[in-house]
Amino acid sequence: MWKLKKIYYVGAIVCSMIYIVWRGLFTLPWEQSFLELSYGLLLWLSEILSIFTAFVLIWNKKTWKQPQQPDIVSKDIFPDVDILIATHNESASLLYKTINACTFLEYPDKHKIHIYLCDDKNRPEMKELAEQFKINYIGLLENRHAKAGNFNYALKHSQSPLVATFDADMIPYSNFLMATVPYFFKRYATLTRKKVGFVQTPQSFYNEDIFQHNLYANRAIPNEQDFFSREVNVLNSYHDSAIYTGSNTLFLRTAIVAAGGFPTNTLTEDFQLGAQINSCGYDSISTTDPMASGLTPTDAKSIFKQRTRWARGMIQSIKNLHLLSNKGLSWSQKIIYLNGYLYWWSFLGRLLFVFAPILFALFDFRVVNTNFWLLLIFWIPGYGLLTFVKHDLSGNITNQRWGEVQELFFALYLILPVILETIGIKNNQFKVTQKNGDDSKKDILYAIPHIVILLLTIVSLIKFNYGKFGSEILYGSVITFWLLNNLINAFFAVLLFVGKPKQAVQTFHVSGIVEMSVSKKYQKIELCYLTESTVRIKLSADMSLVPEKSYEMTIITSCYTAHVHAYVQEQYGTNDFLMAIESIDEANERQLLQMLHDGFNKQLPLERNQWLTTFDLLFDNINRRLRILNRIGKGRGK
Repeated sequence: MWKLKKIYYVGAIVCSMIYIVWRGLFTLPWEQSFLELSYGLLLWLSEILSIFTAFVLIWNKKTWKQPQQPDIVSKDIFPDVDILIATHNESASLLYKTINACTFLEYPDKHKIHIYLCDDKNRPEMKELAEQFKINYIGLLENRHAKAGNFNYALKHSQSPLVATFDADMIPYSNFLMATVPYFFKRYATLTRKKVGFVQTPQSFYNEDIFQHNLYANRAIPNEQDFFSREVNVLNSYHDSAIYTGSNTLFLRTAIVAAGGFPTNTLTEDFQLGAQINSCGYDSISTTDPMASGLTPTDAKSIFKQRTRWARGMIQSIKNLHLLSNKGLSWSQKIIYLNGYLYWWSFLGRLLFVFAPILFALFDFRVVNTNFWLLLIFWIPGYGLLTFVKHDLSGNITNQRWGEVQELFFALYLILPVILETIGIKNNQFKVTQKNGDDSKKDILYAIPHIVILLLTIVSLIKFNYGKFGSEILYGSVITFWLLNNLINAFFAVLLFVGKPKQAVQTFHVSGIVEMSVSKKYQKIELCYLTESTVRIKLSADMSLVPEKSYEMTIITSCYTAHVHAYVQEQYGTNDFLMAIESIDEANERQLLQMLHDGFNKQLPLERNQWLTTFDLLFDNINRRLRILNRIGKGRGK
């Protein structure tokens, strides 16, 4: 099987190279107008960029080898660890969950764990929260360097040889330290010849992201960031260049010091610090299994601001690093970081791919000068093989279709900041991403450009194919193909804004039982799911609950036990009840929070549902939204 795949991979590379050379030598519109030639050149460069990033993924995947897992030897050698939790303006309730989880971290000697709440606003309520948990508090006034300044200040007031960093909303699993600390043992470094600077665990989230939620795809696709965190960054590890993504990370303190501390001259201090650590001779590792989960933004405004900051910061960091001339980085590390920079230019490529067939169909704007048969001969082999290879490389996390939908969704709001930052028009203002689950009603305004693209694509399809028959349809099939492809992507992008479902309280699948007295008998009952304020249970056929009565319940999982008082909030079936928690003390609340957050939320998928096609999801979205409109219509009729 691998030999056959190897043929496909080599074929994809060879055919793609032939296609790119042919495009550059024979299809650029030199005899057309200046605008058409300029667009044609940009489109060709975008194709080169797209193929280059695919080649990097192929190279990264095929040179990768399963890393040796570190052994846990004598537990007496586990060193002291500082846990730094950064906060700027987040609420005490949000930080409560993160701090609570840190107090449950497993370690041979828990006295060696030193937790610091790093507050760059010096808020009294944060100091009180730290005192409540009996952890260290570091308040900072007049911080001018955002999270980097906050962490640099905290490093001066802490001293352990290992340092873990967490964002305010990122809740670590109890085995975070036991899974990451062994990478720094001398025995592991000797066996692998690695001088480990930091270990990055995947960015993971316990709520639905904007794609999962707004497209009713919370059972169909993983989080949009999973492909990078659990696939690409893991592959980067083999070249000792895993990227630091800002949280869920364990550092060797001396590596941070050698790199000059957290950099303050960029919006992405995380990426730049990781690269500077690499340039100082330290390696970096990214693991495959999530070891913490946080909140991902769910409204368009917040997510666009977040990605704009990432884009601008990456460009700033690449300039600061002097990437191509940096003697501390190997050529493989430079390729990986260059590829990360070029990712932000893929959004310009997506827009060029979208508008090229539209402009040709509506205005006969020619950016490629060739005939139908030559195009098929040179384009189809490379495109087909490269599509297969990318599908194979993406595994079960994503595919080409979702990549294109996500690119189009972001492109219209990212490409201008990327261009401005590149030409030197900077924005150095750091703003914390809002992750409070705001279901913004203004999201529809962000959809206007996507709606325009959708309408233009529809008009182009009609105009281009109207009145054509036989061979005319055949010769125009390439343009029709791209218009139809763009139509699907644009339709999904619009659905992300229009008629989206309302945000509900995030539920958590928890394996366990509920013990409670029912009909004067103490019963063990099946636990369906939990939230912070509700418990859903399924009783046997001979049981029933009284709606107004308060019940004392004991929720039991493999690691935690919580005693609560709850009443029936809703009944879904004969024996299916949603219980609202009305009374719980602090000790049991902390146990309950651990039940929810000590592990990946199994209500969300880690892999793409390969049995559900793009068209299945598209038709499901249309049907769901039509039902919503129907209900609204009936409501107004009444």
